[in-house]
Amino acid sequence: MTRSFADQAVVLTGASSGIGREMALQLAEEGARLLLAARRQELLEEVAAACRHRGGTAHVQVCDVTQEDECRALVERAVAELGGIDTLLLNAGRTLWSLFADFKTMRPLEEVMQVNYFGSVYCTHYALPHLLESRGRLVAVASLTGKTGVPTRSGYAASKHAMVGFFDTLRIELHGTGVSVTVACPDFVATETRERAFGADGEPVGKSPVKEDKVMSAEECARRILAGAAKRRRELIMSPRGKVGLYLKMFAPGWVDAIARRAIARGR
Repeated sequence: MTRSFADQAVVLTGASSGIGREMALQLAEEGARLLLAARRQELLEEVAAACRHRGGTAHVQVCDVTQEDECRALVERAVAELGGIDTLLLNAGRTLWSLFADFKTMRPLEEVMQVNYFGSVYCTHYALPHLLESRGRLVAVASLTGKTGVPTRSGYAASKHAMVGFFDTLRIELHGTGVSVTVACPDFVATETRERAFGADGEPVGKSPVKEDKVMSAEECARRILAGAAKRRRELIMSPRGKVGLYLKMFAPGWVDAIARRAIARGR
């Protein structure tokens, strides 16, 4: 525990489960003042109660990040309850799992782009003046899929590539302001998100195609993201496979494609 977030005003989207839930709990242990956002109020309240038990201050805001007005309201609530924003953690996300040729509707690709990309952009737009005032931290949870293509994840990869491009650009624009931009790119992480992933018919697949016990835990992923954010790192590539793959992509992109195909086939 670094105590880097002690008494910091932190807004966290996608806080009701998975990586977001774990980040909320770890931030609470550091004594952060939290505004937790997600669509599922009951789960949010459970996470907030657990955060308070661990020593943090936690408020909840039901927020659908695809709705710009709700993102603006989230930031307004943060300023009212917390007195400002020191850290914005953008973790809300949806995924999909199907070969592109098999999709019966484009709705999953549209929804994933709205949540992952535009939801992050909307929240950033309204929070940025407050982050500039606090010289704060902006942390976007993207994905290794935002750095290289992965089969069955076309729309998801597109949304995460968009996130990486946006926040890399914003980092350059914010140079000298004191605001840091950290982009986290996890590999597979054990969360429930794949069970809710859109399938080819636009409905949740219901069962994870990944061997969840063979991949990084949400707790470990959250710890690494927060450690990188505390140090104001620009980018976090969070698996050896990811680091090697991105290096190889410069010289042997076909090998990286093969690695991606094998990873999906093996489910990890």
